[in-house]
Amino acid sequence: MNNLSQILPKTTELLQQGLSNGHHIGAQIYVSQNGTALVDDALGESRPNVPMTSETLMPWYSSGKPLTVAIIAQLWEQGHIGLDDPAYYHLPDFQWHGKEAVTIRHLLTHTAGFRNVLGVQWHKEPWADIIFKTCGTFLEPGWTPGAKAGYHPASSWFILAEIACRRKKRPFSQIVRQDILDPLNLNDTHLGMLPEQYRAYGDRIGQMHNAHRVYAHLDTEEGATLCRPGGGARGPIRELGHFYEALLNDGSPILEPETVVAFTRCQRKDMFDHTFQHVIDWGLGFITNSNHHGPDTVPYNFGHHASPTTFGHGGIQSSTAFADPEHNLVVALVCNGMPGEAQHNQRARALHTAIYEDLGLDNSN
Repeated sequence: MNNLSQILPKTTELLQQGLSNGHHIGAQIYVSQNGTALVDDALGESRPNVPMTSETLMPWYSSGKPLTVAIIAQLWEQGHIGLDDPAYYHLPDFQWHGKEAVTIRHLLTHTAGFRNVLGVQWHKEPWADIIFKTCGTFLEPGWTPGAKAGYHPASSWFILAEIACRRKKRPFSQIVRQDILDPLNLNDTHLGMLPEQYRAYGDRIGQMHNAHRVYAHLDTEEGATLCRPGGGARGPIRELGHFYEALLNDGSPILEPETVVAFTRCQRKDMFDHTFQHVIDWGLGFITNSNHHGPDTVPYNFGHHASPTTFGHGGIQSSTAFADPEHNLVVALVCNGMPGEAQHNQRARALHTAIYEDLGLDNSN
């Protein structure tokens, strides 16, 4: 499907401008409406001298967090966990140093209070060491779980994933493969792949341009083989789109309709996020449309025209995927350049806005 410029002309122009400005060297985009793909295309290069295609496996970073959310949602609907259970009920070593009040809900809404405890080398550390270090950490000074918000890039996601491992008695990469990816036929999506798989993909492995140290490591064979529940997923961006299509299809076949509603509606409202330094609303693991807090300033938003019930997630300075139930629209895109937070948010906001305008879904219609 090579119809990007015909269906999304404004969007294509913006992506081309990003190429010219050096903000990225390539991009992938997938857009569907009513379950039908409108655009599944790519432009530029996935890495120097290698064309980007819709088959390229790109790093999703935090845009892949909803895969972990879906596993927790399954545990909840199956009665294995409660959202207001203290996390230590399911992971006893977590209860120390003030964390006994931290609940599953706090972990999902980024209100737990232990954001940056893993250090600069966490991306290379073994899973067991990360769990040990995170369980042994203290809450941030002055933080009451649930009363203060701040995005947790990695730490809380290891705790959620470890709880899933304890309940399901399988490694987390296997849980995600068997319980989410395989039922949705997301065969080229990986949250930790085998070294031989990485090598077999060859030029289909895309890389992030101008990535800083932690994220550059995730582009290596070593990094790609590690399971990182808060930011290690990679695959063709259309497969992330297919995940959101399942959520719009009442969660079938991975979740019940009531579960999708519970996790994607706003749960954290009007709270200042001390990581992003902005008020952002949140569901259970999903960002919810926060344009009412400033459509031109909210980080990682969904553009000017997304409906109020839109939900999704972004990946650091590079990707976004979201679902708009009012328009039955799914958007997933990744640009393989990290130009800085401010420049990326400007780029993403413009792209998301242009997609709606190209499809005639802006507020003037």
